[in-house]
Amino acid sequence: MNIKFELNKKYENTKEFLLNIKEYFKENSNTIHKARNELKVIEYKGIQTVVKAFKVPNFINQIVYAYFRDSKAKKSYKNAMKLSTLGINTPAPIGYIEFYKNFLFKESFFIAKKQDYAFTIREPLRNLDFQDREIIIKKFVAFTYNLHKNSVYHKDYSAGNILVIKTDNEYDFSVVDINRMEFKPIDLHLGLDNFAKLWLDEDSLLIIAKEYAKLAGVQEQEAIDILKSCDKKLKDFVEFKRKIRGKK
Repeated sequence: MNIKFELNKKYENTKEFLLNIKEYFKENSNTIHKARNELKVIEYKGIQTVVKAFKVPNFINQIVYAYFRDSKAKKSYKNAMKLSTLGINTPAPIGYIEFYKNFLFKESFFIAKKQDYAFTIREPLRNLDFQDREIIIKKFVAFTYNLHKNSVYHKDYSAGNILVIKTDNEYDFSVVDINRMEFKPIDLHLGLDNFAKLWLDEDSLLIIAKEYAKLAGVQEQEAIDILKSCDKKLKDFVEFKRKIRGKK
């Protein structure tokens, strides 16, 4: 079996861990998420890491990832390194590794340093009585606007992928699940549309639209109308899919 890998120079002492990640992953039982992909917290030489094992793709994609397209593990690592250079918070990337057999892409892993956090943005968005709710949401909008100013578009910008870090009375944010990310100019409509996957209630929507309008230097009502339209479009689409599934 052949391998391809890249290791962050800051973590040269973890090379043995990266090269033998399949064994470490198999022997560890500390799973924190398991669906299509699986995440485990694994400690190595005093470093708490989160290891993401990506699902083995179907036969066609084994060819695609072998010859034509970067794997999700590689994109996660490259995107994390790019965000780090931009000064944008994401768990510190350690490395990625890909395994090939018979010239086909098989398994892949992305390793990052474990990020301690208080909660995800889901909690203040869903709970109207959450402490410092409006402050947190406004700071989150500023964090997102900074992403957009730096031409960073996170295509999986859902509530569970934004970590909230609390230090004393301050709040900061970190983005995860970053393999689906684009670096391109972001206009007002695309920037506001980035919030749609958060599944907003009316109150959260208004706070976000007004704060984004202030940062972007546009009229509040324009931002509100755009975000409402984007929010409705996604919710209508999801409801349509539910109805279709219900008819089957």
